[in-house]
Amino acid sequence: MSRLGLFAVAIAVVFGAAYVLGDAADPDIDDGAANAHGDSPAHREDAHQAGAATSLVVDDARFESGERAALTFRVVDRDANTVRDFDVEHERAMHVIAVRRDLTHYQHVHPRRTPDGGWTVDIAFPEAGPHRVFADFVAAGTPQTLGADIEVTGRYAARPLPAPSAVADADAGDGYSVEVAATGSERRFTVRKDGVTVEDVEPYLGARGHLVALREGDLAFQHVHPKDRATEGREIRFDVALPGSARHRLFLQFKHDGEVHTAAFTERARSAEQPPVEAGHGH
Repeated sequence: MSRLGLFAVAIAVVFGAAYVLGDAADPDIDDGAANAHGDSPAHREDAHQAGAATSLVVDDARFESGERAALTFRVVDRDANTVRDFDVEHERAMHVIAVRRDLTHYQHVHPRRTPDGGWTVDIAFPEAGPHRVFADFVAAGTPQTLGADIEVTGRYAARPLPAPSAVADADAGDGYSVEVAATGSERRFTVRKDGVTVEDVEPYLGARGHLVALREGDLAFQHVHPKDRATEGREIRFDVALPGSARHRLFLQFKHDGEVHTAAFTERARSAEQPPVEAGHGH
């Protein structure tokens, strides 16, 4: 049942930094022999040079719904050579985002190296349907995001996106709620637990939070990091531009009391004439 499929899409994203599931949060897996080259000029190379990462090769692109199995993949260059030189970015050399194509069942995981230069992580997809997997990394000083399609077997019925709202529509768990206020490209998230504002959000992978934005339809991908230092301020602030007029799904991950939580929002890209969204009010 195992197939070798080559799915190549490069949606390179740089919004302040590169980035943000395994067990619905972060399994905190060690990356093993990750190379920590940093961001020195010696490691900045044009993405089109020989040896630069160009596509994602997934071994076994079919999964059974509800069953945990290994997602194994390689990053390759345009000559189909395995890319092995990765920089550590936000405490990991590789970040993997998995989401169903209707923008449900979001996961963010960190895989392990394999002896042949690839990556592997155990993952379970709770429901059937087409999924998109994104590998988010820095290679030779260049942040990149590559995508691959996988299929989870079974009957698939796409769910409509929840209506846009300034209050997270997906349960962040354990009594947490999240609101967002927007001014221009800035998004300011406020976390509350049992109605009380959380002022001590903990660093998660070296930041106060991680935000992934996915566009409805083509799943154009952005991974954004906060504007603030990991221990600064009550709000978690990001600069994020949502292109076009399509709706986007925003997934915020934050850490508090030692646990990582995910809050999800639907937002439609706004023109300059539209008023900003304030916390507590839909738009």
